[in-house]
Amino acid sequence: MDVFEAIIGRRSIRAFKTEDVSEEMVEKLVNAGRWAPSAGNIQPWEFIVVRKPSAKKGLVETAGGQALIGEASVVVVVCANEEESAKGYGVRGKSLYCIQDTAAAAQNILLAAHSLGLGACWIGAFNEERARDVLKVPEGIRPVAIIPVGYPAETPLPPSRRLLSRIIHYETF
Repeated sequence: MDVFEAIIGRRSIRAFKTEDVSEEMVEKLVNAGRWAPSAGNIQPWEFIVVRKPSAKKGLVETAGGQALIGEASVVVVVCANEEESAKGYGVRGKSLYCIQDTAAAAQNILLAAHSLGLGACWIGAFNEERARDVLKVPEGIRPVAIIPVGYPAETPLPPSRRLLSRIIHYETF
């Protein structure tokens, strides 16, 4: 699949078939995530792979009842290692770069899922502290994105996008 085809064709999938996603596919997704760019090549990401129904149920609760988390074959939680980023870049590394870096990793996972015929959805609306408790995430590691993954049971239409002429600015704003 061409990269532009993947970018334009990817959709947020919120309904999944019951078919399991293989461990090999999950490793491909995480591998795509780890190849994302990062500030100073610090690679401040940690990936938690969740398959147990009880853990997925806990994540559903942290995300305001978003049932798709529990219905997905597997959930990948992308976390930022704030301390590693801070070692290289101080406060800016801890507060910004590790978030940017893990966002790039999450996007790679979404695109890789689409290219493999899987569906996924980036969930950022969740109670971070409760997610930390459910997943036993240590201090200094911050859950940034919950990504339910499975075989899609829906084909959403493309969403509207702002016109390029409204968002491109040359030389100054």
